[in-house]
Amino acid sequence: MRQVGIRAQWSKPWTITTKDFDFSTELQNILDEQFNPDRPNAVWCSDITYIWTIDGFVYLTSVMDLFSRKIIAWTLSETLEVSCVIDTINKAKARRNIVQPLIIHSDYAEEKTMPKFFTFA
Repeated sequence: MRQVGIRAQWSKPWTITTKDFDFSTELQNILDEQFNPDRPNAVWCSDITYIWTIDGFVYLTSVMDLFSRKIIAWTLSETLEVSCVIDTINKAKARRNIVQPLIIHSDYAEEKTMPKFFTFA
Protein backbone atom coordinates (compact mmCIF):
# COMPACT_ATOMS: atom_id res chain seq x y z
CA MET A 1 0.00 0.00 0.00
CA ARG A 2 2.87 2.33 0.82
CA GLN A 3 4.51 1.68 -2.54
CA VAL A 4 1.42 2.76 -4.47
CA GLY A 5 0.59 5.60 -2.10
CA ILE A 6 -2.71 4.44 -0.69
CA ARG A 7 -3.80 4.27 2.93
CA ALA A 8 -6.63 2.58 4.73
CA GLN A 9 -9.51 4.84 5.56
CA TRP A 10 -10.11 5.14 9.29
CA SER A 11 -13.69 5.05 10.50
CA LYS A 12 -15.02 6.19 13.83
CA PRO A 13 -15.83 3.39 16.29
CA TRP A 14 -19.50 2.47 16.59
CA THR A 15 -21.39 4.41 19.23
CA ILE A 16 -24.82 3.83 20.74
CA THR A 17 -27.27 6.42 19.43
CA THR A 18 -30.53 5.26 20.99
CA LYS A 19 -31.86 5.72 24.48
CA ASP A 20 -31.87 2.60 26.61
CA PHE A 21 -35.04 2.67 28.69
CA ASP A 22 -35.78 0.34 31.58
CA PHE A 23 -38.59 -1.79 30.17
CA SER A 24 -38.52 -4.32 32.99
CA THR A 25 -41.85 -3.22 34.45
CA GLU A 26 -43.79 -1.25 31.83
CA LEU A 27 -43.02 -3.05 28.59
CA GLN A 28 -42.19 -6.72 28.72
CA ASN A 29 -41.83 -8.87 25.64
CA ILE A 30 -44.65 -11.28 26.43
CA LEU A 31 -44.91 -12.33 22.78
CA ASP A 32 -41.39 -13.84 22.94
CA GLU A 33 -41.12 -14.23 19.13
CA GLN A 34 -44.25 -16.39 18.89
CA PHE A 35 -45.64 -14.72 15.77
CA ASN A 36 -48.30 -17.30 14.88
CA PRO A 37 -51.40 -16.72 17.02
CA ASP A 38 -54.19 -19.31 16.94
CA ARG A 39 -57.08 -16.87 16.45
CA PRO A 40 -57.85 -13.41 15.04
CA ASN A 41 -57.41 -10.35 17.28
CA ALA A 42 -55.12 -12.22 19.67
CA VAL A 43 -52.00 -10.31 18.61
CA TRP A 44 -51.77 -7.04 16.73
CA CYS A 45 -48.52 -5.54 15.54
CA SER A 46 -47.94 -1.82 14.99
CA ASP A 47 -45.18 0.04 13.20
CA ILE A 48 -44.32 3.43 11.72
CA THR A 49 -42.76 3.86 8.27
CA TYR A 50 -41.06 7.06 7.15
CA ILE A 51 -41.90 7.96 3.55
CA TRP A 52 -39.94 10.66 1.71
CA THR A 53 -41.95 12.92 -0.60
CA ILE A 54 -41.07 16.08 -2.50
CA ASP A 55 -42.66 18.10 0.31
CA GLY A 56 -40.77 16.25 3.06
CA PHE A 57 -41.41 13.19 5.18
CA VAL A 58 -44.82 11.71 5.89
CA TYR A 59 -45.35 8.97 8.44
CA LEU A 60 -47.42 5.85 7.85
CA THR A 61 -48.64 4.19 11.04
CA SER A 62 -50.15 0.75 10.55
CA VAL A 63 -51.70 -2.02 12.65
CA MET A 64 -51.59 -5.62 11.43
CA ASP A 65 -53.40 -8.67 12.79
CA LEU A 66 -50.71 -11.34 13.06
CA PHE A 67 -53.25 -14.14 12.55
CA SER A 68 -54.32 -13.01 9.07
CA ARG A 69 -51.18 -10.93 8.33
CA LYS A 70 -53.44 -8.18 7.00
CA ILE A 71 -53.30 -4.46 7.74
CA ILE A 72 -56.48 -3.64 9.64
CA ALA A 73 -55.88 0.09 10.09
CA TRP A 74 -53.47 2.79 8.97
CA THR A 75 -52.95 6.53 9.32
CA LEU A 76 -50.84 8.88 7.21
CA SER A 77 -49.53 11.96 8.98
CA GLU A 78 -47.16 14.86 8.39
CA THR A 79 -46.01 14.79 12.02
CA LEU A 80 -44.60 12.01 14.16
CA GLU A 81 -46.69 12.14 17.30
CA VAL A 82 -48.00 9.56 19.73
CA SER A 83 -51.56 10.64 18.89
CA CYS A 84 -51.14 9.10 15.40
CA VAL A 85 -50.34 5.72 16.95
CA ILE A 86 -53.33 5.97 19.29
CA ASP A 87 -55.64 7.02 16.43
CA THR A 88 -54.54 4.05 14.33
CA ILE A 89 -55.13 1.58 17.17
CA ASN A 90 -58.55 3.14 17.79
CA LYS A 91 -59.41 2.70 14.09
CA ALA A 92 -58.38 -0.96 14.27
CA LYS A 93 -60.48 -1.51 17.39
CA ALA A 94 -63.51 0.09 15.71
CA ARG A 95 -63.12 -1.96 12.51
CA ARG A 96 -62.78 -5.22 14.40
CA ASN A 97 -65.49 -4.23 16.92
CA ILE A 98 -63.21 -5.10 19.82
CA VAL A 99 -62.66 -3.29 23.09
CA GLN A 100 -59.11 -4.45 23.76
CA PRO A 101 -56.93 -6.92 21.84
CA LEU A 102 -54.96 -9.43 23.87
CA ILE A 103 -51.51 -8.16 22.80
CA ILE A 104 -50.33 -5.11 20.84
CA HIS A 105 -46.75 -5.82 19.79
CA SER A 106 -44.46 -2.98 18.78
CA ASP A 107 -40.85 -1.98 18.69
CA TYR A 108 -39.64 0.36 21.40
CA ALA A 109 -39.93 3.51 19.31
CA GLU A 110 -39.77 6.71 21.31
CA GLU A 111 -43.31 7.83 20.46
CA LYS A 112 -44.63 4.59 21.98
CA THR A 113 -42.72 5.04 25.24
CA MET A 114 -44.32 8.37 26.08
CA PRO A 115 -46.65 8.57 29.08
CA LYS A 116 -49.64 9.35 26.83
CA PHE A 117 -49.25 5.97 25.13
CA PHE A 118 -48.89 4.15 28.46
CA THR A 119 -52.15 5.60 29.76
CA PHE A 120 -53.86 4.59 26.51
CA ALA A 121 -52.52 1.04 26.39
